[in-house]
Amino acid sequence: MIQLSTIDYILIISFFAITLFVGVFVSKKSGKSASEYFLSGRNMPWWLLGLSMVATTFSTDTPNLVTDIVRTNGVSGNWVWWAFLLTGLLTVFVYAKLWRKSNVTTDIEFYELRYGGKPAKFLRSFRAVYLGIIFNILAMAGVTLAAIKIGGIMLGLEPWQTVVVAGLVTVVFSALGGFKGVVYTDFILFFTAMAGAIGAAYYLVGLPEIGGLEKLLAHENVTDKLSLLPDFSNTEALITLLIIPLAVQWWSSWYPGAEPGGGGYIAQRMLAAKDENHAIGATFFFNIMHYALRPWPWIIVALASLVLFPDIASIHKAFPNVAESKLGHDLAYSAMLTKLPAGLLGLVLASLAAAYMSTISTHLNWGSSYVVNDFYKQQIHKDASEKELVTVGRISTVVLMVLSALLALVLQNALQLFDIILMFGAGTGLIFILRWFWWRINAWSEISAMLVSGVVSMVLTFTSLGEVLFGFDGVLPAWAKFPFIVSITTIAWVVVTYLTPAENTLVLQSFYQKTQPGGPGWAKIITDANKEGADITTQSESWSVPSGIIAMLLGCVLIYSCLFAVGYWIYADYTLAIGLTLLAIIAAFLLKRVWSKVKANIL
Repeated sequence: MIQLSTIDYILIISFFAITLFVGVFVSKKSGKSASEYFLSGRNMPWWLLGLSMVATTFSTDTPNLVTDIVRTNGVSGNWVWWAFLLTGLLTVFVYAKLWRKSNVTTDIEFYELRYGGKPAKFLRSFRAVYLGIIFNILAMAGVTLAAIKIGGIMLGLEPWQTVVVAGLVTVVFSALGGFKGVVYTDFILFFTAMAGAIGAAYYLVGLPEIGGLEKLLAHENVTDKLSLLPDFSNTEALITLLIIPLAVQWWSSWYPGAEPGGGGYIAQRMLAAKDENHAIGATFFFNIMHYALRPWPWIIVALASLVLFPDIASIHKAFPNVAESKLGHDLAYSAMLTKLPAGLLGLVLASLAAAYMSTISTHLNWGSSYVVNDFYKQQIHKDASEKELVTVGRISTVVLMVLSALLALVLQNALQLFDIILMFGAGTGLIFILRWFWWRINAWSEISAMLVSGVVSMVLTFTSLGEVLFGFDGVLPAWAKFPFIVSITTIAWVVVTYLTPAENTLVLQSFYQKTQPGGPGWAKIITDANKEGADITTQSESWSVPSGIIAMLLGCVLIYSCLFAVGYWIYADYTLAIGLTLLAIIAAFLLKRVWSKVKANIL
């Protein structure tokens, strides 16, 4: 356990005071209506929303997760989440403007815009509970688990003490300030979190035990962890860490913050943007910061931890007060932070609190928006006043916090939860991508995909069948488990799509007229509408999706080049660093030329 100095306490207390002040300050305006409480009147600029997205995904469990990955599979193991850049940029250049055109309050409301009848109503309500409560609680529990580990390692706090202290401040300003309070505090939280992460990495590498960056990179515990790509001679590692994430995972799996086709709290911010261009600008800025720049301070600390704490046993020896049920490689990040000096320690603790509060507050407001707009207002009280909706939103915010905190007390590590969430969403992603561009997808397609994915995942994860089919003694290798779930789910929803009736023609025509997705997948609907004398096409320009896909690919080259270039500058491999930097510049130039074709000029 570390001892905090006076300056540490001043920094931490000041930080909490500022965030609470923001929540109270905006509470009056946020409480005027549900639209203000959940979307801040749809008038947010791209840069503020972009910073909010970055701050939201800068959670306490993220450095722990990255540390776990680096210590277990090396730097290249991060491809398990780096691959989500593809779906992130597809959202930027294809789906962001569609979401903003839809003008829905939540992405769940989309279901009754795209589909019709009782299946659409059921899907909307069920997804509100499924995502807004169940999955949302899982995600928040992972973040709270990380806070518990940090509190245990650095401050010697019991799990319940961490939950009470960290959760209480967060739930107060989230419930009072609504979405505007979340976004405004995210602005503060972003810079606090970045300063803490970079400051910690810089100081820890200079510790006498580490001896500087050059010695760190040459250390025997570190050298085999440095590669940015998996060992191509290790087939299993190559398939698990690179091929599956890039070939299957990015488009097939639902994960908070990286939903194929956009969704969740990313969609919430796009819907709160001033217009389509601000929605695109916000998501593009987020992807650059999230993938290209932010991971490296965490990676450096993770590598340094291999010198001081080479295995879990060494962590346990140094911190015997930590319960064995919470031991894991992810604890190494918190263990390293105990080496920080006064002042910097206070800043880093404030930055970790910032990371926690930003993520939790976003999840609370986002999940509460589902409960209020897509469940309470639809199923319980359709004529509820704006004041009543805000009140329900605040109550549901508190309930979600309590439930996620209770679950966090029984979890063990962040990577465990990450894998579970990926499995439960396996196979559903393709629907989220295609439903905008193929008229034949209906509500039953989504219902079947959700149910089949959930059931198959539970059976393979929590019964002996998973061990029989996959693993060391299984029929198939362990890496085949995820593609297997994706295949079964995809086959199931495609079959159900053709076995069930198409959506009502009027519903499809109305959806097309409002969002204008374009493409050959809507040719039949447009033709039928023309025969009836209805013109549902309101735009004269050519279909922007091909240009959007080109922009997506160029964006991937740009951001991956930046990610790798930063890594090789750190590694002092200047030939590769310079080459990748030049490639990033070329990709940026080409992307700027293509960008205008997808109406994304935000300058």
